[in-house]
Amino acid sequence: MRLAELSGRSGVSTATIKYYLREGLLPPGRRITATQSEYDEEHLRRLRLVRALIQIGRVPVSTARDVVAAVEDDSRDQLSRLATAVEALPHIPGTERDPATDLARRTATELLEHVGWRFGLAIAGHARAFETLVAAIAALHRLDYPCDLADLLPYAHAAAELAVSELDLVEEHGTPAERVEAAVALTVLYEPVLLSLRRLAEAEESNKRFGDGP
Repeated sequence: MRLAELSGRSGVSTATIKYYLREGLLPPGRRITATQSEYDEEHLRRLRLVRALIQIGRVPVSTARDVVAAVEDDSRDQLSRLATAVEALPHIPGTERDPATDLARRTATELLEHVGWRFGLAIAGHARAFETLVAAIAALHRLDYPCDLADLLPYAHAAAELAVSELDLVEEHGTPAERVEAAVALTVLYEPVLLSLRRLAEAEESNKRFGDGP
């Protein structure tokens, strides 16, 4: 397909596609004339991934480039490529060491031990997601909101169920590169779905408990 068709099918403007090409986020098209190139389904799939990262996930271009590099690195195993790609996505920064943070780190570790996430414990020392969890629990501690093991367990169990569903979707894609792309795109695109459904569910439950409407 030509650039105009690629733009039409992806919903991304030709100017933005040219920018992604210059930044190395898309592989070059097949040159057919001195001024024109041809693109294929691989470009369309990659463009959708880049769009999900930058336009929806608000990922910086430099970070999106790191994700694309992880997707393309077929010298690494599937788990490593998935971890590198997902770790590159935005996370809440960690907090400085203080008593609340130290307590939160112990609570987060206890939570992972309780649910049997051995791999999570193994990577906790450098996983940004673990540091985000610690920061969130620490904030709850400082504001004196419930955040003990019993309070956090329902979230861990729900997350475990979601992980199974999402990885089932990822495995529907054929090649390792397609699976890494799918994992990243689903992480970016389904997080607002999860957040929205959680808020709608809370509104529904609040109405049942406290409201007098339908």
